[in-house]
Amino acid sequence: MRFDLDKVGTAIAYKLLAATVVPRPIAWVVTKDQQGQVNAAPYSFFNVMGSAPPTIALGLLADPERGFKDTARNILDTGEFVINLVPERLVAAMNLTAVDAPRGVDELALAGLETLPSTHIAPPRIAESPVAFECVSLSSVVTGPQQTVVIGRVLAVHIDDRFVKDAARGHVLTDALDLVARSFGSDYIRTHDTFSLDRPTWAKLQADTL
Repeated sequence: MRFDLDKVGTAIAYKLLAATVVPRPIAWVVTKDQQGQVNAAPYSFFNVMGSAPPTIALGLLADPERGFKDTARNILDTGEFVINLVPERLVAAMNLTAVDAPRGVDELALAGLETLPSTHIAPPRIAESPVAFECVSLSSVVTGPQQTVVIGRVLAVHIDDRFVKDAARGHVLTDALDLVARSFGSDYIRTHDTFSLDRPTWAKLQADTL
């Protein structure tokens, strides 16, 4: 069946995209507003987009009543944000920070989360998160009514020492991070179920046909 997305409602388009693009990593985003007030919220329209320079993309959908969400507004105003990754032990706290709280509520305090200062930017990082990216906005595109895509440059990556296998070689104990990803609706996915494939080379493919 074909769905022409300019002919279906916004809610249907969201369901079709979110139900098929899985799993999606979760960006637990911490920002500060221009008055220095902290905000935290999780987003699953997120991924790495390049390494030279280190680049991420973050999709921020609109709040149906308030327009730009606090995260989007803070990034647009200040250009700074921290993306924290979510291990399974923190999913309840992450879910609590997704609450539709009124503006000005500190979701980190609500969830009982401690923070650590960032090195290069004002927003703090979540202390218990095993990985945090300090980011500045390279550009942003308003893709719809109060819907924004932010392209960010990663200035620093904080990784808990116990998950660093070989710092000089950039090797991380990925499975030990115990990260979760988003599925659809209220479902989440554990990242332990993996398998390996060797990447083919043209030379080997040619050799195998001889």
